Amino acid sequence: MHEMLLYAYEHLQEFKLILCLSEGTCFSRLIDEMVAIEVKGTHDYLKVLEDLGRPSPPIDEHLEHILITGMFNTFFEMIIHEMPLDKAKCYLEEMRAFYTAGWMKIMGQ
Repeated sequence: MHEMLLYAYEHLQEFKLILCLSEGTCFSRLIDEMVAIEVKGTHDYLKVLEDLGRPSPPIDEHLEHILITGMFNTFFEMIIHEMPLDKAKCYLEEMRAFYTAGWMKIMGQ
């Protein structure tokens, strides 16, 4: 996420266009595509936990989708509102701690 943040800030205006004004273009589904990738990553992680003998309780697929979508929307809020990069870095660390704690709780870890 840190590298994504730096990349987005290096291309801030382009990201703002994609996030705010891309309806009707091939970029309009950016967040949906990122959510799909993260859902797959989550499922891969759950498989690793299972293989290690530490299976997670079942996670409702709708809740999973909502949480992951919320995470990306939270992330992109910093870009949409052009938070100063130093503040955005701090916010990112707090966001990561928040979402990690929540996922660990849901996954029974």
